[in-house]
This record gives sequence, C-alpha cells and structure tokens, in this order.
Amino acid sequence: MELRQLQYFVTVAQHGSFTRAAQLLHLSQPGVSSQIRQLERELGHPLFDRSGRTVRLTPVGEAVLPHARAALAAAAAARRTAQEFGGLRRGHVRLGMVAGAALTPPAELGTFPGLATTLAAFRQEHPGIDFSLTEDTTARMLDALHDGRLDLAVVGLPAPASGREGDDGWSALTGLALHTVLEVPLVAACASEHPLAAGTGPGSADSPGSGSGAGPGVPGADRSALPVAELAGHALVSTPRGTGLRTALECALAEAGVDPAVGVEAAAPPQLAELAAHGLGVAVLPDPGPLPGLRVRPLTGPVPRVRIALTWPTGRPASPPTAALVAHLRRAYPGPAAAQAPAPAQAPAGTAAPSAMCSSAAAPSSTSQSSGK
Repeated sequence: MELRQLQYFVTVAQHGSFTRAAQLLHLSQPGVSSQIRQLERELGHPLFDRSGRTVRLTPVGEAVLPHARAALAAAAAARRTAQEFGGLRRGHVRLGMVAGAALTPPAELGTFPGLATTLAAFRQEHPGIDFSLTEDTTARMLDALHDGRLDLAVVGLPAPASGREGDDGWSALTGLALHTVLEVPLVAACASEHPLAAGTGPGSADSPGSGSGAGPGVPGADRSALPVAELAGHALVSTPRGTGLRTALECALAEAGVDPAVGVEAAAPPQLAELAAHGLGVAVLPDPGPLPGLRVRPLTGPVPRVRIALTWPTGRPASPPTAALVAHLRRAYPGPAAAQAPAPAQAPAGTAAPSAMCSSAAAPSSTSQSSGK
C-alpha cells in the first residue's frame, strides 16, 4: 500500500469522479484507475461502486476513507517536522489562485506589486523554497485547504464573507484564517448597442465629463447607476458557480428579487468583458476600464461587491515555509484596514461547501479596487 494510492483514493472519493480526480492530480484517468484497482486488490475488497453514472463509495470504502485521510495527514505532519529541522533552507508551498488574481489595483489608486513580483522577492530571500501554483474556483480551493491538498490560497469571495453565522453563507471558511487584500464593487458591462448600454441620468455616456473608473471622459463609459433589478430578462455573463464573483452576483440578484439567467461562463474578468463587448450578454465584473465597443455602468440596489483574500488553515500547524510565505504576502498586501476580518473560529476539516443562499448583499465601502476576480 502506497501513500500515492491513498491520495488517489481520497481524491476520487471527494469528487465522485475518476476523471475529475485525474485532472486535479495532473495524471491520466487510466493511471488513477489502475492504482486504485491495485489498492483494492491488496485490501481484498472494492472501494468504489462503478455501476452508476457517478462513482460511489462501497461500505468498505466508507470505512477505509477516514483511515486513508489519517495516514495522509500523518505523512504530511512527518514532512513538516523534518522541514522544521532545516528551518527555511528548503521546503515546498502549494499555493492556489483564482483565475486572474494579479492583485494589482488600478493606477489611480496607487500601486503595489503583482503576485509574480511578490513571489519572486520571496524566492530571492529563500531560494530553497519551491512553489506549486494552481488555478481553480474558490469553492474547490477551500475544500483543498481543508483536506490538506493546498497550504495557502488567493480566493475571491462575496463581501463580506467571514465564515461567521449571518454573513453570505460561506460556511466553508470556518477553520480558515482570512486576510483581505482588496475589496471592489461590481459593474455591468455590455455592448454599445445593448438595451442597457444607454443611461438616462446626468452621468450618462452622452453627458459631458462622463467616464469610466479609469478617469473622466473615457469613451465607452456610462456612469449612470443601473439597478440590479433591471438585469431581469437579460442574458448575463459571469464566472462559474463556486467563484466569489458569481456568488456576489447571485446574492445581489436574490436581494433584488431577480432570478439569475447566466448564459455564458468564463474563468476570468478579462474574458467576461470581451464576451460582453461582442454582444454575448451583460457581464457583471469589477470595472474593466475602457474597451472598444463596451459600455460600463455601476450597479445599485444593492451594490454587489467581491473581495480578494489570502486564506490558510488554522486547524493544523503550518510548515515553516508556508508560515514565512503567509507573513511575506501579508506585508506585501496589507489590505484595507477597515475590511480586515479576524480569523473565524476553528472547525474540523470537511465543513459544508459554500451555500448559494445569501442573507444580504454588502453595502458600499471606501476600499481599494481591483480588476481581479
């Protein structure tokens, strides 16, 4: 019995799919299946029921799963203990990121380094520490943090999402520390010929001095506010479910009494803006700035907001390399002081996945803005 076989077993059990597990493990699906069949032969029992459309654990598989997780956790603890003897001379950090998380604000709000620059500076200080960088949705990365498959993640969250009772329902944040980097309102962006492109207020595109978030007088911007309720009946362009941006949009639509009608999904805000500019729907995203053929209007009633945040587990000790990187990133990205949320109360790993139910949408606040998701 090998640790990698246990890791494959746990990953398939968590996602109910050999194909999805292979994608996450960066392996071929036949390779994962072969290793699990070897494990089953060694144990003398099938661990999965493969007869249906989805893969399910057998009773033996359900009994073996907690022992497999415990074995993987013990192996990870042994590695961390060994790393502590070497201090920060060497080590490995598994870092997850939402698509498009550059962590760079618009120029008029001042500058701080992008993520690649920050990681390069850390690597200069600690040349023996390696990184594994992966992109995924926030929901899946929160699961990976709980399960020990990630050490640290840059996530997108509906604001304010803290894991506390009464916020947006992101109960999967329990047991994780949260450090807000940026918080940004979402806007509506659509093609210039779209029915929602033209505003009627004094800040409309035809009025003198109208402009986008990039500055006054930028063509293609319409600063008259658009009530969220007016999105009803229009095809929307958004990120997939499980992302903070999509959850913030759905929260705002629910508060306005509108059923979501997302017709096109894309991974990152720049893609959303381009799709909207080509007439595929109304994109709801952080202000993309000027783009040919695109009209941008702020949203109101309510104003949906998202935050970019660093998050890491509190229920187990961090390895020295992970702790050092967390400290480095917090110094590089101090975040809006008023938006910093204390770490939620600890909870056992494996808490519930984020809920689509939202108690309320966040009200506007004076915080930094970003084009990241």
